[in-house]
Order: sequence, then structure tokens, then C-alpha cells
Amino acid sequence: MTDTDDLASHVRPLRFDAAHPSFAGHFPGRPIVAGVLLIEQAAEALREWRGKGVRQVIDAKFLAPLLPDENAELELVALAEGRYRFTVRRDADTLLRGTLEATA
Repeated sequence: MTDTDDLASHVRPLRFDAAHPSFAGHFPGRPIVAGVLLIEQAAEALREWRGKGVRQVIDAKFLAPLLPDENAELELVALAEGRYRFTVRRDADTLLRGTLEATA
């Protein structure tokens, strides 16, 4: 998939190395990727795809954890009025879904 403004969606791979410093405190002995890191990836994907920042996170539903060194993908889908749906999936499992409102 190419990154052009006429596409209705954008997909990028996700993987957090087990050496990432956040895993030391989130959670010791049973680390998971922090939700804020996943939302940050959605914001970065929006910036790289559409050149826009995030005004606010409208909603976010965490359904299952992403573990260190697991492969996942993030998909952004353009909605109406500057809003974007984001979904993080690992294979067939949805881990996170939510809505971002972009800056003008």
C-alpha cells in the first residue's frame, strides 16, 4: 500500500523490542506494551500518512495486551470531519481500537 492522500486507510507494522525501557516498570516479570505507546504509534502514523497531529483521542478500547517482541499492525481509517479510526491487530485478534480527532 502506498501513502497517498486519496487512500481511505493506512497500515503500518508494530513491534516493540523487549529491551524497550518501558517494560521495566510495565509490568516487572510480566511485561506488556503500555497503551500510551500504542496510541503514540497511532498519532505517528497519522502524521506520516496525512501530515496531521492529534487534537484529541475521542475513545480507546483496550481488548487484549501486546507483548514484547510480538508483531502487530496498526490501521488508520479516515472517517468524516477530521476523525480517524485506529485499530491494532495481532494476527486475527484486535488488541485496541479507538478514534482520533486530527488537528486542522
